[in-house]
Amino acid sequence: MLYSIIGEDTANSLSARQQARPAHLARLESLQNEGRLVLAGPNPAIDSDNPGDAGFSGSVVIAEFSSLEEAKAWADSDPYVDAGVYENVTVKPFKQVFPN
Repeated sequence: MLYSIIGEDTANSLSARQQARPAHLARLESLQNEGRLVLAGPNPAIDSDNPGDAGFSGSVVIAEFSSLEEAKAWADSDPYVDAGVYENVTVKPFKQVFPN
């Protein structure tokens, strides 16, 4: 089943995000290589593809996991969690309707 993982950044976490980004991306690449990643990306803190020093307000991942527990365990072990980038992470089942 698909799950949405929504991470909300702590204030002033851009530096920690930048430092943890390579490890974070490596985990996403693994999901992609396994054919389980639907989409992933950050939420810029301002209305811009390149927010610069404004940074990001969070991230979205939609991926396939065997259970909600597996999705939560994957999200809990994200390098952004360990680095204190995320203040809150929400994991929910997701039903894709479009594109079909």
